[in-house]
Amino acid sequence: MVAVEVIADAGSGEPGPAGTVNGVVAATREEALLPLILPIPAAAVVRGSAGLAPLHEALRVCNRRPREMILVIEGDVSPADRRPLLAGVDGLRAAGYLIAFGGLGTAHLPLDMLADASPYVIVLSGDLLARVPRDPRRGAVVESLVRLARGIGAHVLAPGLHDEAQLGAVRSWGIRLAQGPLLAPLDWRPSQGHGRVHVPLPVPETTPAGAMLGPRVQEFLLPAVTLPADSPAEDVVAALSAEPSITSVILVDEYQRPQGSVDRSRFLLFMAGAYGHALHARKPARRLADQPKVVPKTTPAIAAMQVAGRDNARVYDDIVVVDEVGRCMGVVRVSDLIRHVADARQSR
Repeated sequence: MVAVEVIADAGSGEPGPAGTVNGVVAATREEALLPLILPIPAAAVVRGSAGLAPLHEALRVCNRRPREMILVIEGDVSPADRRPLLAGVDGLRAAGYLIAFGGLGTAHLPLDMLADASPYVIVLSGDLLARVPRDPRRGAVVESLVRLARGIGAHVLAPGLHDEAQLGAVRSWGIRLAQGPLLAPLDWRPSQGHGRVHVPLPVPETTPAGAMLGPRVQEFLLPAVTLPADSPAEDVVAALSAEPSITSVILVDEYQRPQGSVDRSRFLLFMAGAYGHALHARKPARRLADQPKVVPKTTPAIAAMQVAGRDNARVYDDIVVVDEVGRCMGVVRVSDLIRHVADARQSR
């Protein structure tokens, strides 16, 4: 089974900023805890604070944080809008939002402006992907956009996947983020399912040594709960209190690179001690954080377990998985790796 990451799309389908606001409300109604992708028109970003005020207010009312949102800027961009759009992007990023650009491949968006904006994600055009892989010319366009994304340090999201041929092509280009009816039914809701969907695809074992090391850690990836590296300890307490299943909080810099790892059990035990909350609640959480155990996404399961075992006191700490440029993609629980290895040995 091949794990494919599923992104919760909370767009309402309505044009204008109102559609983005309704997406926040709908996600809250569904009790969706996944990071959300919300479309927002480029015109609203160009207007600056006046165009974005309803979005900020909706997040405040729904008790959602900007860092839980990936805002997908959609629509054509005229030369006159270039400077105000980049200024609006800078403002959103400073507020904590993750920025994406949508419709890549068919939208009228200067590629040099895309490089200047440094988005977290670029979303390919659904129309561009519709005939992939039957049209090699469109495939060449997608490959070039993926290469561009890697050059500017952005993830790539492939929307609207409806058959395994499309999925196979997307995976061959190294794209890990995907949406579409192939991965989840149209009525799927985050509150009813899990953050990952398993799609059966053959995975060739190239060498016996690769088979012995097991699958790569990205097959066990879970969403990471992240906070800015300078967050106070009380923010970590709030994050851990909001979801009992969270086993760690990863402190990241402005580029989403891990800077510290806060283990749930040790942190709460420390805060519950004598004067723990009074002494540390308003001070930086990194004072109580450990150095994160970081592995690249291509690391085999056995190798990741060896990394976990280097510190006897922290054997069961979550392992942080990073992409090609060192950004946090998620976490892997050591217990999942151990369970997989045990099951594999039993099946031999």
